[in-house]
Amino acid sequence: MAKVDARRAAGVLADPGPFRAVLLYGDDAGLVRERAEGLVRAVLGGRMDDPFRLAELNREEAARPGALAGEAAALAMTGGRRVVRLREATDVHAGPLKDSLATPGEALIVLEGGELGPRSKLRAMAEAAPEVAAIACYRERGEELAATLGRMLQEQGVQADPPALSWLAGRLGEDRMQTRREVEKLALYVGAGGRVDEEAALACGPDGATMDLDEALMAATLGDAPRADRALTAAFAEGASPVAVLRAALRHVQRLHEAAVAGGDASVLRPPVFFRQKPAFDRALRLWSPAALEAVGIALLEAEKRTKTTAFRDADVTIARAALAAIARQAKR
Repeated sequence: MAKVDARRAAGVLADPGPFRAVLLYGDDAGLVRERAEGLVRAVLGGRMDDPFRLAELNREEAARPGALAGEAAALAMTGGRRVVRLREATDVHAGPLKDSLATPGEALIVLEGGELGPRSKLRAMAEAAPEVAAIACYRERGEELAATLGRMLQEQGVQADPPALSWLAGRLGEDRMQTRREVEKLALYVGAGGRVDEEAALACGPDGATMDLDEALMAATLGDAPRADRALTAAFAEGASPVAVLRAALRHVQRLHEAAVAGGDASVLRPPVFFRQKPAFDRALRLWSPAALEAVGIALLEAEKRTKTTAFRDADVTIARAALAAIARQAKR
């Protein structure tokens, strides 16, 4: 088995060594892309644009009989190991990858997949082949994401206070590339050698859609339906997706539930509640029982499932609006 856990992933990404192929898959497309580019850099060094050592195939090209195997077996005219990069890898590429492994060659095949489930043919084949490394790229949450944000800021020569990192971790992490852009923006804001505190995070943190969504969720759990709907409208206008709204709502409800189970003590939460939101959070906590919050969480999961059965954004927006309106009505009662 060549399924690579999180502890070994960094080493494989820095030096793929004996592996003939690396499959990157998961729900964080930005992290998949970032790791793929890191693998290309690890093999090619400073020759990222060398056409003799880098071949990029799209989904249709790689599915043609012999195309992937031919590229994997080719030798670089300028010497050195070649890289064959396949974006949007799916189960149709399981056969071409198997053929490539059966053909002698020294190139590294880098496959960028999406959310490949346990029944995926490509993922199963990669995990069973000793010469293939299968690395999951899932969105980070909570303390794990806060630690990553801290490392990113350190790379920019900037330090950060733990409460600021915790607040940022609650609003970033959907896509690694977007997260990096936010970190770079924060680093520029405080300057080299500076420090990101809560005020800096609030002033130069995530975009307006995230702030509007925070307001919508807090208003909904306080029973203020009109304010929740206005803030949600603004969040959608700023580019928030219905699925992101429902997932954020679920995280908010889960944190309320965790605090409610602890006897209404929000201090147990990690990351802690952001100082600007704590008064509203404490008021919402007094309105809800653990059982009621658990029921809301189940309803939000069902709402997210429904968005995956529709073909239009307007329908998904309606589902998200209805979910928050239902929360506000229950809080009001």
